Amino acid sequence: MKQADIKNLSAGDIQAKLAELKTQYSKLKLAHKISPIENPIQIRDLRRSIARLNTELTTKQQ
Repeated sequence: MKQADIKNLSAGDIQAKLAELKTQYSKLKLAHKISPIENPIQIRDLRRSIARLNTELTTKQQ
């Protein structure tokens, strides 16, 4: 998810998207531990998207 898209979301939308990405991230990590996934870079991209959402949420709450 791009930073410009994240800035347009409200705090509630960010929290919903954050919860969705966290569950997707945990499922992807588990799948990768069981058998290597085809594109492990997806894990890194999800982790970075989660960090971007957390940063924007912190900014909006201040």
